[in-house]
Amino acid sequence: MVTTPDKPEPLTVLYDGACPLCRREIAHVRRLADSRGNCALDFIDISHDNACLPAERATLLARLHVQRADGSRLDGAAAFVAMWQRLPGWRWLARLARLPGALPLLELAYRGFLRIRPWMQRAARRLDHPDGDTAGRGAAALSAHIERELRSDHAGETGAIHIYRGIVAVARRRGDHALLDFARRHGETEAGHLALIESWLPPSHRSRLLGAWRVAGWLTGALPALFGPRAVYATVAAVETFVDRHYQQQIDHLRTHAGPEGLLPALLRCQADECAHRDEAAALSDHRPGWPLRIWCALVGRGSAAAVTLARRV
Repeated sequence: MVTTPDKPEPLTVLYDGACPLCRREIAHVRRLADSRGNCALDFIDISHDNACLPAERATLLARLHVQRADGSRLDGAAAFVAMWQRLPGWRWLARLARLPGALPLLELAYRGFLRIRPWMQRAARRLDHPDGDTAGRGAAALSAHIERELRSDHAGETGAIHIYRGIVAVARRRGDHALLDFARRHGETEAGHLALIESWLPPSHRSRLLGAWRVAGWLTGALPALFGPRAVYATVAAVETFVDRHYQQQIDHLRTHAGPEGLLPALLRCQADECAHRDEAAALSDHRPGWPLRIWCALVGRGSAAAVTLARRV
């Protein structure tokens, strides 16, 4: 088939419509594709009985797949990259994925996500069918300012979870059990924060760049882990120092202007946990890092600030 930049080769996204996470992600992708109009993306929900052969359904449900016009398929990170290439606002991420070594790192991140996907699916289903749960509580009462801040919190906690997944991936390969325990404990706390923020912020109000925050977070954890525990602890201390200030700004706003009942205690709880993470990491880093690590930590802090600014808007 002959294609042009104006009319790319058709690409079919095979997704699990029974998965609440997949439904949210694909709904966002559809909106982006519809806004462009010439992305040549089709979507097939393979959870339906007539969508594919029973023999291949289990394989297709296990990972994201995209199918080209010639019938060949890509899966996992490669499938996401092929999809990103068609979407406005995401092509820059596809270009990054083509850098040497980037796609294997993305694949490792995706495999890490698959390990905890069942837990995330259960949490998402509880949000879809709260039955008296607090999902989306107070959403109607959120001011525009608080909504923007919670969106940045949600993006930040998403990134934080993936920071620790990146650390876990490298620590496991290096056999560093102490670092592995550190990352797993902190990651579980961040997952609790994410669930808490999601109970306040409806899916339609969340950042549209969550895929980018996941990738950026994973790399922020994995890269220093390649250089050893000291680099990891210094990185975590730098990130949590910024997060402490970010939560404090919101806490100060709520104390001055008030807000939905229960939100202030929730943010105070998150801040306390982040401060504990910062203090533990600072104690484990042992002494003042050298200048290369100080430069890295400064970049991480500035990157976190830039990410918050962007998440508030998008």
